[in-house]
Amino acid sequence: MGTWVVSADLLARSRFVISPFCETVAAVTILSRPDTPGIPWQRAFRERHREAYLALLARDEVRGAIVDHAWRPRRGQRAGWMADFLGLPPLGHDASFEDEAAQLATWDDDRIRDEIRQLTGAPPPAPLLKRTALNDTVTEILLWVWTTTLLPDWPRRRRVLEADVVARTSRLASHGWADVVTTLGSRTRWLGDGHLQINGYDLPSRDLSAAQELSFVPVHSNGSWVAWELPRRFALVYPAAGALAAVDSARPTGLDRLVGANRARILRLLDEPHSTTQLAALTGLPPGSVGNHLRVLLDAGVVLRRRSGREVLYWRTSLGDSLRHPPGPAAAGRSACR
Repeated sequence: MGTWVVSADLLARSRFVISPFCETVAAVTILSRPDTPGIPWQRAFRERHREAYLALLARDEVRGAIVDHAWRPRRGQRAGWMADFLGLPPLGHDASFEDEAAQLATWDDDRIRDEIRQLTGAPPPAPLLKRTALNDTVTEILLWVWTTTLLPDWPRRRRVLEADVVARTSRLASHGWADVVTTLGSRTRWLGDGHLQINGYDLPSRDLSAAQELSFVPVHSNGSWVAWELPRRFALVYPAAGALAAVDSARPTGLDRLVGANRARILRLLDEPHSTTQLAALTGLPPGSVGNHLRVLLDAGVVLRRRSGREVLYWRTSLGDSLRHPPGPAAAGRSACR
């Protein structure tokens, strides 16, 4: 399996970081995939922007060639992989997309071609052999995706990512790293003796003894990947919790009409325990307003609460679950027949 050997000192210095660049790469993976995603918010995002994205690639054969050769699909035990020029680690919590994309300046043409050769096991296609300044083309693609598809929605997306960071750091304080890393992906776990499993592939361990930074980066994605600048900076990029609930339906549902749109949003977000602060970040509502809605939901018996360290966490009761996921017509009919 793929593991990193992480010292206690490096783990103590590690941090959760929001990265516009990693969020952009996540968006590119959704727009570039040939099949339609099964996750509703990803499908909606892809349908909204895919045509314009393909038109961008079609206007320059080099753009299309780079996108076509920037990923290696998984086949059996052969690891799926992303080109390292897309797997750049974050620069810090307040870094802009432009700051992070500037890291591509270190990727000259030969380095990009070598990376594609290693990734695909074949020589780069002719357009990539003829064109120079390939890093500028990579930047053009990412900048278009960032400015066109993400920047207008960035305040909401950032709230979701910040809420994820708050939730993870709160859990870290109460449960420790061994518990937190299991929540970052289906194949991530702490194995003990300094070994952090990052995927399920049969790969040799990588020793991070020379590393100075280790970051954990939430993004709107259904998959995870690793990013690095060898040998100093490493990152594990993972799907943000709450991303599925972050895209609200434009049409009011029965639950919205019953309890009100804002209370319905809060109730939907409580698939797992959240604090008032986390819910405020996810919904964009003032903390005081969230607290008022939670009191009403608590009085109605659809949520419960308990203290965890310095925070009070809320989650749905079975009654709240039945409101959040009402039975379908067939199930309702069967129930009525009993």
